[in-house]
Amino acid sequence: MLAQVMGVLNVTPDSFSDGGRWFDHRAAIAHGLDMAAQGADVVDVGGESTRPGARPVDEMEECRRVVPVVEALARRVRVSVDTSKPGVAKAAVAAGATLLNDVTATLGAVAADLGVGWVAMHMQGSPATMQACPSYADVVLEVRDYLEERAGAARAAGVAEVWIDPGIGFGKTPAHNLALLRHLRVLVDTGFPVLVGASRKSFLGRVAAGPAEPALGVGDRREASLAAATVALVNGAAMVRAHDVAPTVQAARIVGQPVAPAARGAGR
Repeated sequence: MLAQVMGVLNVTPDSFSDGGRWFDHRAAIAHGLDMAAQGADVVDVGGESTRPGARPVDEMEECRRVVPVVEALARRVRVSVDTSKPGVAKAAVAAGATLLNDVTATLGAVAADLGVGWVAMHMQGSPATMQACPSYADVVLEVRDYLEERAGAARAAGVAEVWIDPGIGFGKTPAHNLALLRHLRVLVDTGFPVLVGASRKSFLGRVAAGPAEPALGVGDRREASLAAATVALVNGAAMVRAHDVAPTVQAARIVGQPVAPAARGAGR
């Protein structure tokens, strides 16, 4: 079964990757439809930036940003809402969203009440503090244990579709992020489908540039983002979250192709 691709749609003025570009509702809807045409299985609509140091948005303003976009897109493609607020989640589901993408992993009961899917993400701290000094004894095992507990509680509460997300870049150093990507099978082995969102994250700019060069800017991280998505897919991710949908869909198709047994002597 091919892994899915979730397209990122930030209806915000301050997201780290494309802040303000899709803030207008018409522009956001057009971009969401374009991602669907490129092969996105889900379009993830968010109205509050979760970049490091981001300021919170009140519930009314977040609803104003996302609900018209969700309503327009839900007629054409599956829509998730990227929120941690119960009121926004309820309004978005009423508008047609069928998946809650929850960076705080606190909305499991809300998803159960609404009868929709839920993504539990790991984050150490909050967006305002998460990159101050991330620290773990064993990042892979700690993230797994946390997500397995959250996902199990949601399943017990009645959520039929539960995803887990290691939270790449959310309270992690570059070394933590790379460890999670390389050892993603530890999360996959929990039995819950794994969603990975590494697209355009700052650690990619630092790692891809090499130790002697300045970190790559957001606009120069497309190849690194595609590489990270491919690593996640090879290691068992069931969905990857991407800003650049078309090449990520191509990568998912390549990784997902069945491989026939090699003929005896092949490659000699």
